[in-house]
Amino acid sequence: MDVYQEAEQLQQVPMFSRLESSKLKLLAFTSEALTFSDGQILFKLNDPADSAFVIMEGEVEILAPGPDGELVALLTRGRNELIGEMAALSQAPRSATLRARGSVRALRIPNETFVKLLTENPEVALSVMRELSDKLAKSHEQVEQLQAELSRYQD
Repeated sequence: MDVYQEAEQLQQVPMFSRLESSKLKLLAFTSEALTFSDGQILFKLNDPADSAFVIMEGEVEILAPGPDGELVALLTRGRNELIGEMAALSQAPRSATLRARGSVRALRIPNETFVKLLTENPEVALSVMRELSDKLAKSHEQVEQLQAELSRYQD
């Protein structure tokens, strides 16, 4: 896939949909196209956060340690989804492991490129903030559900 095709597909990613064609081409050009086989790790828990990923084809599983310490699949994400943006912004270590589920093609967006994209494009920054807010709200709901479930076991 060439830069023009990647730019066209990036326009399908909701937070990049309002970007001008020239900016999408620049984003595609400055990103690294990668392919992963089934079960291959894109990044591991506690790895340095040096980039965000856009899933161009296929699906990935977000894994975290379960009660016994083994990795458990929490969520599946697919085509046109941005992954790892929180770590890219905070520069904190990765909070989960990301594993290919089947064949995956992704664009790796280096931190510098991602942050520059946000600072130069307020509409993209707002979209990322909205997405992060949604993720935070969903995480909060999950914590509340788990706390309610735990309290039932304690009673």
